[in-house]
Amino acid sequence: MRMSLTTVLAIILFSTAYADDWPQWGGPNRDIVWREQGIVERLPDAELLPRVWSVGVGEGYSGPAVADGRVYVTDRIPSSQQERVLCVDAESGAQLWKHEYASRYTISYPAGPRTTPVVDGGRVYTIGAMGQMYCLDTGSGDVVWQKDFESDYGTKLPIWGMAASPLVDGDQLITLVGGNEGALIVSFDKATGKELWRSLEDADVGYCPPVIYEFGGRRQLIIWHPSGISSLNPSDGKLIWKYDWYVRYGLCIPMPRKIGGQLFLTSFYNGPVMLNVNADSASVAWKGSSNSERDTDGLHSIMPTPWVSKDHIFGVCSYGQLRGLKTDSGERIWETRQATGEGRWWNAFLIRHNNRFFLHNEQGDLIIAKMDADGYHEISRAKLVEPTRKVQRRMTIWSHPAFAMKSVFARNDKELVRVDLAQKKQ
Repeated sequence: MRMSLTTVLAIILFSTAYADDWPQWGGPNRDIVWREQGIVERLPDAELLPRVWSVGVGEGYSGPAVADGRVYVTDRIPSSQQERVLCVDAESGAQLWKHEYASRYTISYPAGPRTTPVVDGGRVYTIGAMGQMYCLDTGSGDVVWQKDFESDYGTKLPIWGMAASPLVDGDQLITLVGGNEGALIVSFDKATGKELWRSLEDADVGYCPPVIYEFGGRRQLIIWHPSGISSLNPSDGKLIWKYDWYVRYGLCIPMPRKIGGQLFLTSFYNGPVMLNVNADSASVAWKGSSNSERDTDGLHSIMPTPWVSKDHIFGVCSYGQLRGLKTDSGERIWETRQATGEGRWWNAFLIRHNNRFFLHNEQGDLIIAKMDADGYHEISRAKLVEPTRKVQRRMTIWSHPAFAMKSVFARNDKELVRVDLAQKKQ
């Protein structure tokens, strides 16, 4: 059977589309889905997953970004009080360049940068914990433009530092700034750093990454900040709607999730809320409650962004409980600690892949599992990296991995690693 040129090109394009990079927070579509095919069904039996390479890095909570055969990660060297942007070759781990700058920390948990770099159009954008933002040339590491949120915008840093990764939209780089005179959120020309627009005023900036969703046929920039959720027009920053929701201690961290015409959010103290959203307004569909941070009814996530589908919500609650909820009501249908431990702020990241999940818990385990209405079904697990940061009397790792080149890229406070997860040919 002969195939037409159109068919051949379609097959090539389809294959290319599924050889994804991981160029920003949440992957290429900012939805925390890994779409590459030909990935292992089970992890190899090993005490520590075999590495393609391992390279030394300093302290940091930021995850890596992978694009065009290069890996970008940020760290901090406490002895010199410097933050760094590192670029390494994705095939060999060899360092290609580094950019260093002084950064004297005044924040809590002073163990390195938090934000995942964003790679776009030959540039990489980074934000340090103290609000120093750089646009660097991906080839050389040279500075294209830079901002300092404290000195340029009068930013009052949140207690745990700047953590929200910026968002590229067309020619814009949109990011939380927390500045004076209506500059909670600012859009910059991504090529020059020129301010295009600013929007919103709020006492605190929060930690949640901005995201663009379509509701009622209208593109909406969703900003979750400590006083509520605001929807903006991405082209000019004009307010579309706001839902007032004061979040204790500014703990708006997990990225809001869209499902149909609804938007789901979850916070450590406040719990979950599901909003009905249309082109110009939002209202509550249902809302959770709790008697205390331990006695929770639904999903009270501290950091990890949950997975939301038409029928179910899966996520990690305030003390490490991996839970399943009904999407239409928030009713809890199951709970397990098999993938997690028990402790305040216990964390595990959930990454969707086909009909299963890769989970990376704070003990450094990588887990393959399925989750459905009946519960959590673990397929395999192995150690990816060792936990290196002591929190609440336990060793942890709170850095989100990247999934690209049929591999997982992960870091702790000592090393950045690549582990091959490609399915081997028989």
